[in-house]
Amino acid sequence: MSNNIIELRNMQKYYPVGKDKLHVLKSINLEIKKGDFVMIMGKSGSGKTTLLNILGFLDRFSEGQYIFKGNDVTNLSEKERSKFRNTNIGFVFQQFNLIQNLNIYKNVELPMIYNNKYSKEEKDKKIKHNLDLVDLSDKINQKPLELSGGQQQRITIARALVNEPDIIFADEPTGALDTETSKDIMDLLKKLNNDGKTIIMVTHDPELLNYATKVVRLKDGVVVESEE
Repeated sequence: MSNNIIELRNMQKYYPVGKDKLHVLKSINLEIKKGDFVMIMGKSGSGKTTLLNILGFLDRFSEGQYIFKGNDVTNLSEKERSKFRNTNIGFVFQQFNLIQNLNIYKNVELPMIYNNKYSKEEKDKKIKHNLDLVDLSDKINQKPLELSGGQQQRITIARALVNEPDIIFADEPTGALDTETSKDIMDLLKKLNNDGKTIIMVTHDPELLNYATKVVRLKDGVVVESEE
């Protein structure tokens, strides 16, 4: 039985430009194993974020096949994609994407509201557990803007973990942080990876490569190198 959590087969992505098509991702074949820490690298415009968004069900591809945990998820409806994303995937973004008028508890709770499978007691327990995990349980009633950038990113990681997803997708998670705070966030992601989480991360920073178990390099929409 395959240990792959993700397989892309001959995946293509086009964007319409007037009457023409812009070929953004070209014949992508990719295998990601459960427990990998994957870094997707490439220059601006190489297709990194587009690939991440497709893998995370935030965008659709034009041609090819997507296998997730042995299941063909190529042709899921929008409703199925939304449910699948909420159940299986957690997201960490460069700009945090926290809701400023909600306190930390409510921000971490958000993915669970759409999941609808937890009782109030279970929600409470999971939220506090994940805030403990990122060392921010004492900030539970504060608003995002009362926290530092590094603390806000830790909150987004707690939010990403709260539904117990198979994979964490991270798009330049250290891009808005200073060097020391970036190291703290990367150490936290690596700890999660060591504990069994699969992590797929877009970065332009070669200094972060030592955290990876697999590196995928893109150039002009083509995988030019994929190394374990």
